[in-house]
Amino acid sequence: MDLSRRQFLEAAGIAVLSGCAQPGVPAKTTLNSFSEKDSRVQTQALFNLRLSTAPVQAIGAGPHGTRVTFPITGGSFEGARLRGKVLPGGDDWTIQRGDGVIELDLRVTLETDDGAHIYMTFEGIRDDGAAGVPYFRTLPRFETAAPQYAYLNKLLAVGRGVINPEGPLHVIEEIL
Repeated sequence: MDLSRRQFLEAAGIAVLSGCAQPGVPAKTTLNSFSEKDSRVQTQALFNLRLSTAPVQAIGAGPHGTRVTFPITGGSFEGARLRGKVLPGGDDWTIQRGDGVIELDLRVTLETDDGAHIYMTFEGIRDDGAAGVPYFRTLPRFETAAPQYAYLNKLLAVGRGVINPEGPLHVIEEIL
């Protein structure tokens, strides 16, 4: 069975975020080349991302659902290996499906404290009706030309988020 890159990333993110693959919990595999230890998904904190947004732009109901965009006006990010600010001009293009789940499609430019630029995208879902506890999960990706942050071009990450009165907060973790 051939998987597209997107299908693979979605499956990896779902496994980690659903609790099917957690550090210390054996993951079942049929691949003989991996030991039980090798098949466990482990993560480490990458950074926390705080976003500032302008008033929403309600596009309205269309053939795929109700589209709303959240213009990004700024924000900040901070982690052990990088920190800085979110540049204005990004957006989170969302669509609320018929089942109430909101699909996320965020694109922003990060500027590190040392002046490097990083293009960050993520797809994800938000479900405010999940047993009274909002479910907010993302699959971030990064692109940069800055040599000191080139490791971002090669990593896979997962995130979870919450909307605070100050704006959205995303906790981003690198999959090891």
